[in-house]
Amino acid sequence: MSLRFHEIAESGHRILNPFTAEKLTLLGEVARLAPGMRQLDLACGKAEMLCQWSLRHGIEGVGVDISEVFLHAAGERARELGVDDRVRFEQGDAGAYLADPGAFDVVSCIGATWIGGGLEGTLKLMLPALKEGGILLVGEPYWISEPPEAAYEAFGMSPDAFTSLAGTFDRFEAAGVEVLEMVLTDADSWDRYVAGHWWTLSDWLRDNPGDPDVEGVRAFLESERRSHVEYGRRYLGWGVFVVRRR
Repeated sequence: MSLRFHEIAESGHRILNPFTAEKLTLLGEVARLAPGMRQLDLACGKAEMLCQWSLRHGIEGVGVDISEVFLHAAGERARELGVDDRVRFEQGDAGAYLADPGAFDVVSCIGATWIGGGLEGTLKLMLPALKEGGILLVGEPYWISEPPEAAYEAFGMSPDAFTSLAGTFDRFEAAGVEVLEMVLTDADSWDRYVAGHWWTLSDWLRDNPGDPDVEGVRAFLESERRSHVEYGRRYLGWGVFVVRRR
């Protein structure tokens, strides 16, 4: 999916993952945040996490994302919540971002481990910026049960892109970190995230019949709708894992 399709589909979303506001609040509590902590969020999207946690927990933060559209929304949200003095945003490739070593209490990458070519590669990108004793927050899909071969094609992924929940723990262990906590999504969370795209995309198609990307957007809408109802709700899980160095 092109970045533009992503920006169109999520124009009505604040949280750009299959996570509800309640789950986001729970994750902040689970992460044991405290005033003055610093968080680096790679591929931050509209930065609802950073903004909400700065408001609730008094943290400071830096968000990095490639999308100018999403970062504009992030800046507006920070001003709306009155935390723009504690969070800032940088546009660029999150996979190439060079943070000061050991500068952050929390380093997060929520649902975007493609920035490092997968889970283990992304953990290697995240660890240098983390203080000793700090935590990583990693959002990652996993298979609830073994999907049929057609599911991989429907989602446009290789069979080894994700694994089971237990296999995901193995991947964390192999990368030298341990899982301390997790907050997992459910089918309703997936519905609210994915089905929330459908109306937005349908409206965009009605309003922009002459746009050069109209056929691509239509194909994306049809593919996303079908893959979710055929395979996503049954086979694909998602969660945020709280981990730290062993």
